[in-house]
Amino acid sequence: MEINLHPKAAQVVEARRLWLDLGDLGDLVNPAGSHEQWQDHGMGLLRTILHQHGIQTDMFSPRQHTSWEHVANRMAGYDMLFMNVRSYTFPVAYKAAQLFKAMNPNGTVLTGGMHATVALDEMKDVAEFDHIAQGPGEGIIVDLASDPAIFPRVILGVGSKSMAEWPMIDRELWPKPASRKLARGFNWPLEPDSGWGPPPVVTLLTSRVCPWQCVFCNEASYIPNMGRRPVEMVIEELNYLDETYGPLGSVVIHDSRFYQNPSWLREWLEKYPRMANKVWPYWAAARSDTVRQWPDLFEALVRETNWNTVSIGFESGSDRVLRILNKECTEEDNLFAIDLLNRIGDEMEAEGRDAPKFWANIMLGIPGEEPEDAFKTMRMLKSMRRVMPSISFYAPYPGSALGYQLIAEGKSLMSKDNYHRFPDDEKLTGIDYQFYRDLLAGRYDDQVNAGLDAEARRREGAYSMGDLAKA
Repeated sequence: MEINLHPKAAQVVEARRLWLDLGDLGDLVNPAGSHEQWQDHGMGLLRTILHQHGIQTDMFSPRQHTSWEHVANRMAGYDMLFMNVRSYTFPVAYKAAQLFKAMNPNGTVLTGGMHATVALDEMKDVAEFDHIAQGPGEGIIVDLASDPAIFPRVILGVGSKSMAEWPMIDRELWPKPASRKLARGFNWPLEPDSGWGPPPVVTLLTSRVCPWQCVFCNEASYIPNMGRRPVEMVIEELNYLDETYGPLGSVVIHDSRFYQNPSWLREWLEKYPRMANKVWPYWAAARSDTVRQWPDLFEALVRETNWNTVSIGFESGSDRVLRILNKECTEEDNLFAIDLLNRIGDEMEAEGRDAPKFWANIMLGIPGEEPEDAFKTMRMLKSMRRVMPSISFYAPYPGSALGYQLIAEGKSLMSKDNYHRFPDDEKLTGIDYQFYRDLLAGRYDDQVNAGLDAEARRREGAYSMGDLAKA
């Protein structure tokens, strides 16, 4: 690609270290949805640590630009480029590193993040990646930024034993929206409406690991176990953000699994309504088997802490497919959680309160899935009285057991040039994607509706392609 340089592009700028916030071009100019606007907590944490140690970094994002030419020109004059690379941002990181080296031939590119752990060979194949840090970076980032030359090309990261050791992220180190239209509703440095609760939105983490071993997920392969953030520390941050940038509207707890560790949850149940400036509504994730295991605790959290959007990775309504995925949940677990939240919602509405909803993660196009399995999944979805469906086609990401298997068998259609989170792309050979598109268009409603009760059968039958949400 030929880049036409701005006349000032070759000038050396005062700040020599650049952190590139990764994402697709234009996502902070005119995004397609809310997910494209979310901020990177990993980058925020590491930049906060650097700045607290007196090591300054500049930052911008491809999401703030609509052309790679603009991105290239903004990278000119830097000595170091830092990037936090996930699998779905790997193509962006790859291209950015090439442009950075073209603009700064003697510059150093330092990378880390999930893809460095789950797909090291792909990272090493990129000659422009001078250093590749695997695993957590909070324990090495200061030394790495101070003198990268003392490190080998591949570095084993060092993390914290507990999230209690983390500083509060300086949210002003995150990128700003890059258009007036977007800025009006963004509420930076907080985040915009995600459809789950009123803005401004705070996204945060209370835990950093999911202990289960589902074969479609790669999280356990790159995030070590770590102590959960103390309840009071979480509430103190929310109160600070409310007083500094608020008033807050709602919260997104980005934990892969919020509903784990009953002692922490009971403390949250006791302290959040009492200590928070306001009992803000929040989105958080659970599993159907843990909901079934601790139903009274679940109901209390929904009713008393304003847990109004319950995200559950149901994935499938078929026991056979759930076993393929090593989900360790059953059809019966899923239906228990659905019946419970349906009942709670009905009762809260009768009390004149807003009913909680499911954010239901559903996966289609799973290897070995048969049409009847998919019909059972859609029946399960229809049994939810209040639901925002998040449907995606299975993607064989590296780092997951099933992903590695399918990649080794040559069945993956994903590569370093097209890792993505687009839910409707074809990702595997041998999958009848037209069947799934027809299913979502309602062409199999007769089969799906068989066995449903009258109420569920009356509900909207077709889910549009717009319900295919980034996974």
